[in-house]
Amino acid sequence: MSTADAISIDSGGTGVPSNKLGVWLFLASEVMFFTVFIAAYIVLRASNPAWPGPEGHLSVPLGTLNTFVLLCSSMTMVLAHAAVARDDQRALRLNLLLTVVLGATFLGVKGYEYSLKFEHGIGPATNIFWSCYFTLTGFHALHVLAGVLTNLWFLMRAMQGRLNPRTGYGVELAGLYWHFVDIVWLFVFPLIYLL
Repeated sequence: MSTADAISIDSGGTGVPSNKLGVWLFLASEVMFFTVFIAAYIVLRASNPAWPGPEGHLSVPLGTLNTFVLLCSSMTMVLAHAAVARDDQRALRLNLLLTVVLGATFLGVKGYEYSLKFEHGIGPATNIFWSCYFTLTGFHALHVLAGVLTNLWFLMRAMQGRLNPRTGYGVELAGLYWHFVDIVWLFVFPLIYLL
């Protein structure tokens, strides 16, 4: 048994593999991080009767498209995890590739949205709404980028034939992070785009 296998199996007496427990603890800190930003946005908006709003400069169709893209990427991440568990190398590579492409698509759409704002002279200092918009969506986009890079690393390992049911447990851990990023967007999207 390799050291990597031993690390994935060792539960440290908790009944949960130590690497999975570590990811869950990291995600708990990330939940607190985003909760603070979302709560600040809600409090600022509720306490300001003259809330400036987007004034027609937010595209609900683009936000909806990005929501659809992330939901599809969650599905491909689940399929990648299932593929590594059954040692289906072709499905693993395909679904990791699709997850990376969908994540990059989300970032591309977000970049396009940002460029439209900048063309109209809108930035984080424009008003409190745009400050909140760029903070929430910017930090979320950075988390999506981290997920894309992580999944790209697993894709490269899969292309080298280095992931199988014994060595591919990291795909599940990357999936936990990816689903977290998707769930955060499901809070950010309606708060920013729909309310």
